[in-house]
This record gives sequence, structure tokens and C-alpha cells, in this order.
Amino acid sequence: MAAKKHPIFDTATTLGKLMLFLGVSAVCGVLVAGLMVPAVALTGNTATSSIDFFDHLPDQMNVGVPAQSSRILASDGSELATFYNQNRTNVKLADISPFMKNAAIAIEDARYYQHGGIDTKGLMRAVVSMVQGGGRQGASTITQQYVNNVIIQTYAANGEFDKIKLGGDKKAGDKVREIKLAIAMEKKYSKDDILQGYLNWVLFANGNYGVEAAASYYFGVHAKNLTLPQAALLAGVVNSPTVYDPVANPDNAISRRNMVLANMLDQKMIDKKQYDAAVKTKIDLKIHPNKNGCATAERGEYFCEYVTNLISNDPRYGKTKADREKLLEQGGLTVKTTLDPKLQDAAQAQFANFTPMNNNPDKVGQALVTVQPKTGKILAMAQNTKLHAPKGQWSTEYNFTVDKFDKSGNSLGGSGGFDVGSTIKPFTYAEWLNSGHKINDMVDASVRRYPVGFHWQNSCGVSTGAYDSSDPVNAADDLQNAEDGRYARITAHMGLVLSLNTATVAEAAQLDLCNIQKMMTAAGIHLGADPNKPYDLSNVSSLLGSGEVAPLTMATAFATFASGGVHCDPIALVSITNAKGDKFPVPTANCKQTIQPEVAAGVVHTLQQVLVNGSGWQIGLRYPAGAKTGTTNDSQQTWTTGFTKGLVTSSWLGSPENKNRGNNDLLIQNKRIPYVDGATYAGVAWQGYMNAVAGNYDTSGFPEPPSRMLNPVVVAPPPSAPTDTKNTKKDDKSDTKSPAPKKKD
Repeated sequence: MAAKKHPIFDTATTLGKLMLFLGVSAVCGVLVAGLMVPAVALTGNTATSSIDFFDHLPDQMNVGVPAQSSRILASDGSELATFYNQNRTNVKLADISPFMKNAAIAIEDARYYQHGGIDTKGLMRAVVSMVQGGGRQGASTITQQYVNNVIIQTYAANGEFDKIKLGGDKKAGDKVREIKLAIAMEKKYSKDDILQGYLNWVLFANGNYGVEAAASYYFGVHAKNLTLPQAALLAGVVNSPTVYDPVANPDNAISRRNMVLANMLDQKMIDKKQYDAAVKTKIDLKIHPNKNGCATAERGEYFCEYVTNLISNDPRYGKTKADREKLLEQGGLTVKTTLDPKLQDAAQAQFANFTPMNNNPDKVGQALVTVQPKTGKILAMAQNTKLHAPKGQWSTEYNFTVDKFDKSGNSLGGSGGFDVGSTIKPFTYAEWLNSGHKINDMVDASVRRYPVGFHWQNSCGVSTGAYDSSDPVNAADDLQNAEDGRYARITAHMGLVLSLNTATVAEAAQLDLCNIQKMMTAAGIHLGADPNKPYDLSNVSSLLGSGEVAPLTMATAFATFASGGVHCDPIALVSITNAKGDKFPVPTANCKQTIQPEVAAGVVHTLQQVLVNGSGWQIGLRYPAGAKTGTTNDSQQTWTTGFTKGLVTSSWLGSPENKNRGNNDLLIQNKRIPYVDGATYAGVAWQGYMNAVAGNYDTSGFPEPPSRMLNPVVVAPPPSAPTDTKNTKKDDKSDTKSPAPKKKD
């Protein structure tokens, strides 16, 4: 509705302008709104120049939307974290307690609904008081204060602090400009609109801008639920947020509150009974400390960091990174994510059993990350450190689960992945099936020597690497499995179930390594230090896991198998809207069939047996599931990545700060043991977590591979290797363990 004007004070008339310029100084003819001015006779020349000066002042101000806090939410709508440089949540006037509206008017501008932006009575009173030596009195209306707050806070939000002028820094022209802007604002907006803007912009001390943020901080309520004494207390703070800060200066705050209540009584906004009850009420603060940034997140602080990096790196949210960060801190964004709080809490809880924050002197790293097949949604992302840990505990900014950079070279805050060990073997097996071999085809896992000159087929380039001690007595440099007695002809299926290095290399010797690499890429595998680079097979040692891949990438790749060959990029964002309700685009999972369904079914068929009578026999689930364990040399990095129909989780335990340090004999689970493999801790954590949460998602069985893929076909072993050359690199040991008898239910 149109703003209501005082019948006498119409700024369009000469009288209005003259009234506006009462107390004109000899310098510029105008000093108003409570300024200390001498009593000067209003001469014709002074009045004329003053009016001319006023007429040429700008009367347009882009109020816009105040800088507002942004929120990152979990998938169920619960808040993970907030971001702001001015802690503010904009609310409509209808969502502000009537007590608050009346309290602000009573103490700041009793004639708010009668004036046209400038309170002439208040202005006259201030001038007379100053002339009589009675001291300076405030004459600024709510509208003027609103204008002043918009100017100051807009500069602050833009980082233009040098342009901010406070109190005595302001010159006559600054004050007059504010007056004209206030008058123009009254012409453009209704009184209710201005009051709403004022209550959303002003500072209520302790970094709380606007009444909603203040109500939440001081009392833990929404602005619409403020009681009379609470509203009066907040209204009193505005005059001097430092002096009347109810936390630092409670006595001053109570005195000011009671003054507000007295004004409300005098102006018949409340009755005597309400007044008496309110002044007897204690402050009763219920402080809810402001939380700003991922370090104060309710849960998933590293997931939060990952999300903020996605936003700050994406040009869809601003031309420059600075623009995008400003949007996050000031745009009032609501960022809904894929994180499932139940899964996140369950994942985080696992670390207390192995590498708790308060008892991890060796800084053993541990992480769990879960994605959903066929959607790519990241449902949990947890690790055993904090961004800002208590003194004496492990703090790190690195996210153990994600890549170091995105495809454009922007930082994702990740560690860049870790050597994956035997968890990479299923991709050679997948290409084995993809190239026409069968699940039960025989491979010669007895071959342990591949000389320097051995021809590794690689149509993408050249692959090198050798295993050959040329010593009939000491075969230390020959290709090794974790246990003796496993060097024999075996089905490809059992070679993977038992995690035999010799079986995987025997398969690769009959395949094009370029196609193995393409199979890995089809599943989503890439190097953790550079997502634009495929997994490197230029040295055959990488077939057994001497390549660094991030846990999130491993989970996504195994999800391609679990989903029947459908690969989805991992996604963390569901929706982003700003304070106006405008929607921003978010990345899609880009789900595509990248692996033949029967190949995926064949891999899943075998990986299920890993949990029955293979390297993961002791970490089976109560649901249909498959997995692969992985252990690198000296147990530097240990893994279990596995899945049900509805969840895929990669569990990692290792040394993130010194990736060449072994984890044997380090303090884990409050004990030190001489050998740690993928199932020992990473696997047990995976098992405990998946058993706890998998039932919330699909746990049905997997389709069987076609019968033609199961038929046994015996194939010739790879060419024999000469024994007169030495190998160039000793490879990782597998994590094979002897199967144990099945446990009874």
C-alpha cells in the first residue's frame, strides 16, 4: 500500500523543503537529523542555495536483498552448516512478533506511521535542545536508520570498508543525502515494507543482523515467537549494540529494556498488567552460538567442505571464484544435498572402534564413503579427523575420500587417493569376461616369472615391468602371492576370489592392457591427483594396485558393477535456491550403460564369493553382498570396497601423511599387531557399518550371469618366461587369506 504522508510535511512543497532545512549552517545551509549545529538566521541566499543543493542530491537507492546466511542441508532437510559474513535470515513482517514491531517503534520512532520519512517534531526538538545547550538528541526516524544500515552494510558486504562512514565521520552532505533517500524511500515503499526491511537489516549485537538471527541466538526461537520482554530487550539493543549487549552488559540491557516497555505503556501498546509482568521478568538468555562454516557443521564436515568446493569451483554460480564465494556467504542459499544423516552418523561412529580421535597417536587414517548405485548420490563421507580438532588431537584440512582437483584443475581439498592394492583386480577380471573368456576358464597361476623383455600387449602405448629373480633358490623377486601353496592352475573366478596376484597377471598376459584401462575408465576409475588421467597401466605393477585412487572413485566404480553396468558420476547436490526462490542448476549424475550387463553380473557373481570363501570370508554381511579387499606392500594402505544392491561403500585405513609408511604394529583398536590387511580393520569397519545401514536401502539379490559365461573352457597358459633376467620392480603382495569353515547361523 502507499505510504501515508503527514498533511503538513509534504516534501514536494517549498514549505516541506524549508522545514527540512531548519538549522542550516553557513557552510552548506543544512545540518539536520540531530547534528550539533549553531543557531543561524535563515537568509534568503542560504535558503535558496540549500534548496538547490537538496534538489540536486540523488534520491535513488537500490535496497536489494540484504546479505543473508546460506544453509547446507542433508537429504532429509536437516541443517548441516551455515555460511555468512552477516548472520541474517530474512523474514516477512507477518513472521515477526507484534511485540517486536511495536517495541521498535516505541523506542526508535513513536510517530513512525505519521511522518513522511523525516519526523519534523523530533527534528525541531533536537535543534532546540542543542541551541539551549541541552546536548545532542537523536532525530533519525526508522526510515533514516534503515537507509543508513543499507548503505553501511552494503559497503561491508562488498568489502568496501573504506567507504563506510559512522557518526562523526559523516559530513553535512552525507546526512542530507540520507534524508533525501529516506524521503524517496517513503514515496516508493509502504510503511510496513520499510519496517520489515529495518527489522531485517539492523544489528542486534554479537554478529546478529536482523531480528530472526537475533531471536535464534539469544532465545532459541523464531522472530514470530518472541515474547513481550524478549522483544523489548532486542529493541533496546539496536541503539548501541555494544553498550546494551545482553551477554556482555546484562544490567544495561535490562535498564534499556525497561525503558522500551515504559514507552510502549505510554503509547498504549501494552497495558499496565503486561508492563508490570514484563519488567519483573529476568533476561533468561538461551544462547545458541552462531555456527559459520564447515568446521562447525552438525555432521559431515568434510562432506560440507566438498560441497562448498563444488559450488566455488563451478562457473554456473558466478563468473569468478570470489563471486561464487560471495554468493555462498551472502546469497541466502538453501543447498540441499544427498547426504543421509543416518548413514553419516553410522559411518562416523565406526572410527571410535578403531582409530578414535582421542587415542590415535600414530595418526592412522581411516575413512568411509558410500554412494547409491544407479543414482550416483553420495550418502555418507566420513573420516577419523576434524578440520579443527581439540588440542592434542589430529586436525587436517585434507579430505581422505576425494580427488585432489576437479577436471578444471580446481582444488577439491582431497588427499589425491592412495594405492588401491587388490581392489583394482576386478577390473582386469571384468575385461577378461568382456573379451569373451568365461568365469571358469582356467589360468596358469603357477607362472611367477615375466622377464624384462616380456611382450605386454597395449594398443594404447607401451607397458613395461618384470618379475624374475633368475635364481632357482631365492625367488624373492618373482611374482608372489601372500601365501605359499597357491601357485597352480586355477579358474579365473577362484583366482579373484582368493585374490591371487599370479592369476590376475596371467589373465592380463592374454589381454590388451589398453582394454583393461578402458574397462577401468568405463567404471569411472581415474587417478586421484588428476581426474583427467586414466589409471596408469604403463607399468604392469599397476595391475595389482600400485596406483593412487580416491575412495569415492573406488565406491563409484564398484557401483557400476552393482548397478548392472550403469555408471553414474558421484553427485552431492540435489538443489540450490536463493533467498528469492530462484533455482540454480546442479550437476547431474550422467548415468550411462558403460559396461555390458552380463559382464557386470559376472563380476558381481565372483565378488559375492569373496565374502564367502575368499579374502573377505570373515567380513560377510547378513544381506546379499559382494566386496574386494586390498592391501599394499607393508600394509601401507588397506581397503575393503563392497556393495549390496542399494549401497556401495569404500572403507580405507592407511597412512595419509606418509603414504610409504606401513601400518603394521601401529596402534589401532587399542592394540598393535604384526600384520594388517584389507579385512583386518578396513573390512571389519565396512562390515559393521554396512550391516547397520544396508537395510535402509535395497538388499535384494543380484541377477546371475548368463549360463554361457559359466561354462568351463580350458585355455592355454601364457608363454613361459626365461629365467636369465631380473625384474625391474617387485610388485605388491595380495591379501589372500585361507578360507575358514562356514560359520553356522
